Amino acid sequence: MSQTSTIPGGGPTPIETRRRGLMLILSSPSGAGKTTLTRMLLQDKSLDLTLSVSATTRARRSSEVDGIHYHFISAAEFERMRLDGAFLEYARVHDNFYGTPRESANAVLAQGRDMLFDIDYQGTLQVRQKAPDDVVTIFILPPTMHELRSRLERRAEDPSAVIDRRLENARNEIQRWTTYDYVIVNDDLQRSYGQILAILTAERLKRTRAQKSIAGFVDGLLAEPPAND
Repeated sequence: MSQTSTIPGGGPTPIETRRRGLMLILSSPSGAGKTTLTRMLLQDKSLDLTLSVSATTRARRSSEVDGIHYHFISAAEFERMRLDGAFLEYARVHDNFYGTPRESANAVLAQGRDMLFDIDYQGTLQVRQKAPDDVVTIFILPPTMHELRSRLERRAEDPSAVIDRRLENARNEIQRWTTYDYVIVNDDLQRSYGQILAILTAERLKRTRAQKSIAGFVDGLLAEPPAND
């Protein structure tokens, strides 16, 4: 990843300040909007974000595609991968298991590119423990619990009993907001999206993500002879 500067008398010139990629994690209770915000981020190709596709034992919904939304695998296969240490994080949610393949995440970050995660608070804590310097976490809150129920009902994908259980779990998840770096109340989708973009821009420019590269650039600046008057 390189940044751009402008030199006197010339146009923009790329400055090679390569950095290590980051893992941008979005979490929220079901229906708070993280899936929509994730889709918006991925549709902006200028952001160059790679989606982390989790493996799950959950049954595929009619609107989902294997390998794009999730890798749908059996409980036995999930357990085999877990024992092999193949997951960067894994969790049990709503009686199903979810896990992030470790190898694919490490490969993306090593290239200086960023990976986008749509995972819950359990997975977020595991990723932070294993890669604290690479993680940026954002928690998405609904404006009201009433609105959260309305969004779940509008999906028309789950029976009433499942919606009630999701709302009960949502209250537990919302209490975890203090473990995240940033918190956004999603009462306006476009405003929430803009706030995420601002966070991503600031985190990409952190000195610690490009320390060695910037140090080399600064050494070059200081080695230049003084300008003539």
